Amino acid sequence: QVQLVESGGGLVQPGGSLRLSCAASGFTFSTYAMSWYRQAPGKERELVARITSTGGVTIDADSVKGRFTISRDNAKNTVYLQMNSLKPEDTAVYYCQTSQRGYDYWGQGTQVTVSS
Repeated sequence: QVQLVESGGGLVQPGGSLRLSCAASGFTFSTYAMSWYRQAPGKERELVARITSTGGVTIDADSVKGRFTISRDNAKNTVYLQMNSLKPEDTAVYYCQTSQRGYDYWGQGTQVTVSS
């Protein structure tokens, strides 16, 4: 079965960096697009970035453009979200996601807190 496991979250000061990882299993990772979403307290879940199976990147959230990058390592079945110049408003639970045959799969999420 499809499993997505995020890691790498934590507490970081404003201006700091984190790299989130999402380890995938149960499907042929290299053939599927992957996405990162986030959900801040009291807000709807927001699409942050996407990467196609061949590495094409879209940063969807205007607020993170120029600061966040998404990448993948198909040999490790892992997708990454590099987050630089973090701001308090980046505080959220971050989820990785993939869609297969019309069904959305989600990880359990990893908490990112940006605070001094």
